[in-house]
Formats: sequence, structure tokens, C-alpha cells
Amino acid sequence: MDKLQAMHVFQSVVDEGGFAAAARALDMSAAGVTRYVSELESDVGARLLQRTTRKVSLTDAGEAYLARVRHILNDVEDARSVAQAHTMEVAGMLRVIASPLLATHLLAPAIAGFRRLHPQVTFDVAVEAFGPGSVSDYDIRLLSAPSDFNGNIIARPIITTVGVLCASPEYLREHPAPQRPEDLKNHDCLQFKNPERRSGVFLLTNPEEDGLTVEVAVRPVFQVNYVDTLLRAVLDGAGIGSQPVDLAAPYLNSGRLVRVLAPWTTGQLTLYAALPSRKFLPARTQAFLDYLTERTRRLVHSAMVRAAEHSDQILRSDDPL
Repeated sequence: MDKLQAMHVFQSVVDEGGFAAAARALDMSAAGVTRYVSELESDVGARLLQRTTRKVSLTDAGEAYLARVRHILNDVEDARSVAQAHTMEVAGMLRVIASPLLATHLLAPAIAGFRRLHPQVTFDVAVEAFGPGSVSDYDIRLLSAPSDFNGNIIARPIITTVGVLCASPEYLREHPAPQRPEDLKNHDCLQFKNPERRSGVFLLTNPEEDGLTVEVAVRPVFQVNYVDTLLRAVLDGAGIGSQPVDLAAPYLNSGRLVRVLAPWTTGQLTLYAALPSRKFLPARTQAFLDYLTERTRRLVHSAMVRAAEHSDQILRSDDPL
């Protein structure tokens, strides 16, 4: 028995949710998958999986064994990566996990450009809404957190950005752009529901006035607990809403969104890449982190320049657009 292959097959059965699904994922026969798992159980002297007609589940022994198997297979992959790192070629599979928001707006748009530079790198991406947890099963976990974030993980900051107030050109054609924070009370405001902040209030900071912060009462016509839904409503002209500038950057650069009330901001966040606690960083991981960092910073810089130019146009014209 090829024990490493048997471990890989066992892990796949668990991850894919069954023998047939694992066989498809591994391009093996179902009988071959069953044989590998049976031989592995014989080798360890314990039943690892409970099999029923409807599902496969881990036994207590299987759960403990799987935790070690994952580490072993990750170490084997790291050993392979160490050897690859001695060449100039960046290659192999990059495993990334991200929230739906970051996967859609930051990760996916970067894939094509990166693979033009490094066509031998492939991606295995998990899109999940998650809280703090282990990153040991992935090469990179993308997350946004306050800049003073101090989680018990190894995390590399990609970019620190601010929240900015945005509206669509269509909305601003019908509603004069606010000139002062208090003007927001006359606008349709779209708000992210944050359990740590009061509804109906924007907390605005002016970085050009020594961080002056004001609290503005607004009339939220739409409240939602998902940033992507809020972004969609702002794009469609429903009103003024706050967005992290790294997510809004492509739309600010294309003109689909317009920043209002610059230089006021609505908070500060840092985009992090959390890494497994391993000493060796594969070349493909380093290359992608460098590419994602540069790409994101370039987009944000362009968006901030465009927003500043638009603010100057407003100041020079009686027409808000």
C-alpha cells in the first residue's frame, strides 16, 4: 500500500463528502477509493469512517487521525515546494480562503493578470463566511480587520485603507452632492448594520484637520449587514453609502461611483493575508502576495487621485457633476 496516497484518498473522502465524490475528484474508480481506505483502516487498526447508505462521517478515531494526516500531507507539499524554490519557476497549487466579498472584489479580479505572469500556478479557492479560526489548511486566508487587529495568527498586511462615502452619478444628477457632513441629513443614506455602532449615524473623520471626528445623524432608507449588498444598492443609485476604498476602487476609477464629502472618511481597515505557521513560504505564495499587494495599492491610489480631481471640479462649478 502506498501510505501517502492512502492518506490523500482518505482526506479527499472526508473533504468531498463521500467515496463517489472523492473518486471523481481524484479521477479514480470508486472501488479504488474504497480499497485505499479499507487498507488504511487495517493498517491503523481502527475504523476511521462510519458508512451509511446516505452519508459518510468520521469516527472519533478518524477525526483524530485526519488532523494528523492534514499536517503530514501539508509537510509533504512543503517539502516539494522547498525543492521547487531552488528553481526560478513559480509553480504549483495555491490554496486560498476568503469571504465572499473579498473573493469577488479582490481575489478573482487578480487571477488573470497573475497567471499571465506565472502560468504554472493554479488556484484552489474556498469562499466562506468565517470567523477567527485555523488557517493551516490553506496557503493564504484573506481577511479585513481593524488596523489594531491582534489575532493569534501570522498575518501580513496588504494595504490599510479607509471607508469613503460614495454615490452613483445617476443619484447625484437628481440630488446635489453634499458639501458639508450635516448635508447628509437631506440625502437618502444607505447604512451597513454594525452591532457596535448606532443606527442612523455616520461617524466621519477629517484627516486634513488633525483627525477631527463628527457624528452626523442621517436618514437611512436602507440598512443591511452585508457590504456587497450595500455596494450593489449604491451602484444602482439608491443613495449615499460608505464603502472600503479598496473594494470601491474599480468603480471609482471607471466612474460608476463618485466619492462625496472628500476628505472625510468613515473608518480605517487593513486587508491582511493570514499565513499558516510554517517557517518556509513557497515561492508561489510570495509571488501572489507581492502581486496582490501591488495591484490593490495601485487601484486605491488611482481611485483616491480621481476622487480628489472630482472634488476640485465640484469646487470650481455650480453644477455638482
